[in-house]
Amino acid sequence: MDRDTATPDVADLPGDRAREWVEYHHESAAPSTYVYEFVWDRTAPAEGPFCTDVDGNVLMDFTSHVAAAPLGYNNPKIMEPLAEFDLVDPLKIAGQDFYVAGGESPGDGLPGSSGLMERLTEVTAHYDMDTVFLSNSGAEAVENAIKIAYDDSGGAKHAIAFDGAFHGRTLGALSLNRSKSVYRRDFPEISGVHDAPFCDDRNCTAETCSCGFFADGVSQLRRKLDPERGHVDPDDVAYLILEPIQGEGGYRFPSDAFTDEIAALVDEHDITLIADEIQSGVGRTGEMWGSDHYALEPDVITSAKGLRVGATISRSDVFPAEKSRLSSTWGAGDIIASAQGALTLDAIREHDLMDNATVRGRQFKETMRDADLPGVDDVRGKGLLLALQFDSKERRDAVLKNAFSRGLLTLACGHDVLRVLPPLDVTEREIELGCDLLAASIGDAA
Repeated sequence: MDRDTATPDVADLPGDRAREWVEYHHESAAPSTYVYEFVWDRTAPAEGPFCTDVDGNVLMDFTSHVAAAPLGYNNPKIMEPLAEFDLVDPLKIAGQDFYVAGGESPGDGLPGSSGLMERLTEVTAHYDMDTVFLSNSGAEAVENAIKIAYDDSGGAKHAIAFDGAFHGRTLGALSLNRSKSVYRRDFPEISGVHDAPFCDDRNCTAETCSCGFFADGVSQLRRKLDPERGHVDPDDVAYLILEPIQGEGGYRFPSDAFTDEIAALVDEHDITLIADEIQSGVGRTGEMWGSDHYALEPDVITSAKGLRVGATISRSDVFPAEKSRLSSTWGAGDIIASAQGALTLDAIREHDLMDNATVRGRQFKETMRDADLPGVDDVRGKGLLLALQFDSKERRDAVLKNAFSRGLLTLACGHDVLRVLPPLDVTEREIELGCDLLAASIGDAA
């Protein structure tokens, strides 16, 4: 496959072999969220955003596996370093019980978990972070973040989360979710989690906004935390958790007035701020972290997806000093995933992929806005974290289906939003091609 000339080429979707694989998969798979009957053939040609399914259809993937494959398929910046090494078995170790070396001395050879953690402290140094706990997933990263926040708080029992939030599917993370009710309905929850509006009003000021976060010059959260009049004692708040840019909730970008107020309140009341960067981090927005666009100064960052493993990152004084407060069999132990994460961070920094995300994201937004497409109420994004909001859920769903039939993979989120996540090294040609396919799919739904 030549990435420079490749285009989507589809016949029947899903094809006969894809249907066969899907049927086989669901013989033993629990019910869950499946968007497409798309079966990637990992032995067939794939490069950048282009991939081939089991029926030979060539598709253009503008989901990046929900940002978990930030450099797309078979990127040489990842594949070439890995190819130099003879792989062994096991490739996962009990990371809190054993160490793994990859060269004559630390830093030599294929970067493993130690190399990944070193890089993570480098890219969070501007937040004075110096300590990392690795795990398997984003949900685990959040679970460990709230554990260390409770531990560090000296017994504080309350937490603050925001309307529209999504932090994961394990029970602790579920307790913080404030998006669709199906995610946490009938499950037990951590008590003491309080809500506040997430303000994405572009015209918001500290005086008033349409979402209700500000009214009469005072934020709802400031009233809630007022030591004399509020109903939540700020000294009893263990943490405030926030997605700098909401993902599952609808790719909602906060107003500056909102993030300025959050920054001021956590500073005034000395509240631990957890930034959930699982979808917005690792260069996706044109900065390494979504928080970097705002006045936010997180005390803890949770990362995963594009990092290939889960990571809870903070300062050594926030993490528990007592052994066994945090532990995990596979934590820090997935050799290949850790190497992929480290090499991904290297590629992002060495090849200016955050700059590329900014330029190509701007191209996408300008192209789609200039097209003045029917039913599109908003085109928004930072870097290559992009979204189109439609005038109805039905139209959004029709566009997603039409795009798939044309060979373009996208994803839904929120109620009526389509998210677009090209690989971070996407080219001008590929953005133009993706925009053409998306515009045609919107026209089909008109």
